[in-house]
Amino acid sequence: MKHAVALGAFLALGTTLGIVTGPTSANADAISDFYKGKTVSIVVGHEVGTGFDVYSRVLIRHMGRYIPGSPNMIVQNMLGASGVTSANWLYNIAPKDGTVMGTFAQTVPLEPLFGNQMARYDANRLVWIGNMESSVAICGVTKASGVQTFDDMLKREVLMGATGPTGPLLKSSLAVKNLLGAQIKVIAGYKGSADVKLAMNRGEVQGICGLPWSTVKSFWKNELEAGEFKPIIQISGDKTSEIGDIPHARDFIKTDRDRALSGLLFGVQALGRVYAAPPETPVERVTVLRKAFIDTMSDTEFLSDAKKTGIDIIPMDGELLTRLWGEFTSTPAAIVEEAKKATAP
Repeated sequence: MKHAVALGAFLALGTTLGIVTGPTSANADAISDFYKGKTVSIVVGHEVGTGFDVYSRVLIRHMGRYIPGSPNMIVQNMLGASGVTSANWLYNIAPKDGTVMGTFAQTVPLEPLFGNQMARYDANRLVWIGNMESSVAICGVTKASGVQTFDDMLKREVLMGATGPTGPLLKSSLAVKNLLGAQIKVIAGYKGSADVKLAMNRGEVQGICGLPWSTVKSFWKNELEAGEFKPIIQISGDKTSEIGDIPHARDFIKTDRDRALSGLLFGVQALGRVYAAPPETPVERVTVLRKAFIDTMSDTEFLSDAKKTGIDIIPMDGELLTRLWGEFTSTPAAIVEEAKKATAP
């Protein structure tokens, strides 16, 4: 099984073996009896048609086969505050019985760390089930912008579309502006990347930052192939030639302070499609959901479905994900304060 491992400031990707044990024969029947005839919901903190929504809809078509009792699975979209609303609901209100999971942008679990009073949850108490994709994120611009290289963005103002103040699109744009020196003006308030895409097509904005490369390859494929959308800089993950000959954010990082900041602001992008259950979910059901999740990631039908949909699958198991969130939330206070300044609207 292929997993992603965080190494260094930018979470370089590697491989490791994740072992998740299933229920014992003594409680397997009880687990099956519980899930039989039930519905397991995945609450997506973003609008229909975004990457988080599409990943989840592929997941629900296959994961139920690996849960004893073969429950039905559905996706429910809960919008608000770029995912914070859904995280609050998952943490404080959702049934704690193993019938609900949630997914939201990777910036959402860190909102309490950044002092967001609206974020009423603790990333270390959420029950992490797994991660479907260790994202490589980019900034890109429209052909109409006239921007050819990232150097152009250092010299002239570019309008970047973004969601609300807690979303990765806004935070990424501001980080690229304040850490790398890009002349970015952010136009915020869009519902999600799909909404920003429409705004770009209308000429309201000229680009977007913090967009997963897998989303570009799938849902922005037509614009990419037509040359109407152009990746301009890679901001997370290992530098890959698949995106083309564009610079990486770390090419512009010169100081230890900025390396630490980039690790927090860009490195977290590697946790691209995370899934969590509410605190206090029974341990035996957490074990079942984690195993079902990771078994699904290697299922032939699932992988074929993912390929047809155009999404990348680079999974992490729940135990690794739990450790990584623990590391991020343990970031020294001085670095957190610098990061807050770098992403302040």
